[in-house]
Order: sequence, then structure tokens, then C-alpha cells
Amino acid sequence: MQNIVVLTGAGISAESGINTFRDANGLWEGHDVMEVASPQGWRNNPELVLDFYNKRRSQLHTVTPNKAHLDLVALEDKFNVSIITQNVDDLHERAGSSNVIHLHGELLKVRSQFDEQLVLDWKHDLILGDHCEHNSQLRPHIVWFGEAVPMMDLAIEITERADILMIIGTSMQVYPAAGLLQYARHQTPVYFIDPNPAISPTEHLSILSEKATTGVAKVVEELLG
Repeated sequence: MQNIVVLTGAGISAESGINTFRDANGLWEGHDVMEVASPQGWRNNPELVLDFYNKRRSQLHTVTPNKAHLDLVALEDKFNVSIITQNVDDLHERAGSSNVIHLHGELLKVRSQFDEQLVLDWKHDLILGDHCEHNSQLRPHIVWFGEAVPMMDLAIEITERADILMIIGTSMQVYPAAGLLQYARHQTPVYFIDPNPAISPTEHLSILSEKATTGVAKVVEELLG
């Protein structure tokens, strides 16, 4: 089976009603990004950080996967599909995708400050005093600014093996995720689906300047023949 690698960003989740973290003015839900998405912000005001992600987690429970998420699942009938997402929601999994790599962490998981390998499923609010088995405070399982992206090496390996690459709902301007494109083999067909693509088409790069729910359907139909 050919390998299809799918890179997804905020645009695919936005159509399910998930607020994109970053507003047009650069604030995240009214907060400076470093207040709620950095180790320094966590040290300065952990209650603010916990409240921020508790609200995101609560909203996630109110939305469902959209047509783009569901259409990607159909590709698994014919291809070996790997989804590498910058999103921290679980909409790909809920839609039925079987191989999802989260570059930036997951809202429905938390981890120990004592042992970052100790990761727990977590679907309700996280508060100060919620400790792991080592009596250490639990924190959101989110990759914050200034932290390493632990899944990056795996994402690179998967992208290097891609026979077809799809990029959906992401500007490909945020690193290190934006650098994944350079790891695809030179002649790998690339489909870029975004209403405001920040790159130009080439011989092997096809651009669909539209939202995920319509663009993905067209590419999936073409690939499934």
C-alpha cells in the first residue's frame, strides 16, 4: 500500500467550531501567548494556565468531527495513512483515523512535572493539587513555546516515507512543523488545502484555495478514483 501522510492544522478543527487559539491581534483568547503557553507562564501563574486549558478542554467536549475528518478516514481503505497534526484536539481519533501523531500535545491528556513520560488521560478540569503518583503537580500535556517537540523525529521519519503528502488547514509558517515539507522526497505529489495558501504551486505541488471540508473531499475523491 502507498503511504499517504497528512499534515493538519487549526483550519480543519475550526470547521467543527473549535476556536483557533491565536486571534487576529496575536492574543490567545485574550491572553499574551507567553502567559498561557510557556514554561515561564506556568511558573508565574499556574492557575491562569490551568483555567485556560480547562476552558479549551470543556469546549472540545461540545464539538464533533466534520466532513474533512471523516473523509480522511476513507483513505485507509486503499492507503497506509498517517496523520501528523498540530492540533491538540481528538477529532481525528473520534472520526476514526487509526494513526494520529500529535506534534503539540493533547488536550485530553495531562502529565507529571516529576516524570514527563508519565502521561494520563484526563477529560475534566485540572486544578492545583491534582498530583501524580509521585506527589507532583500534573500539568497540561501540551508542548509550550520554548519546549522540545518530542514527536518531531517520528514525524520526520513518516514524512520521508510519504508517497503522497496532504497539507490541510495550516499556514505552514509555524516551526518546527513547517519544516516537515522539506523532508518529503523531491517528486512526492503534494496537495495543499487552505483558504489562504502561503505558498505557490509547482510541478508536484497542487493548491486548493478552499476550506478543509470541501478541499479534502475533492482530493480524497481523486485519490480513491
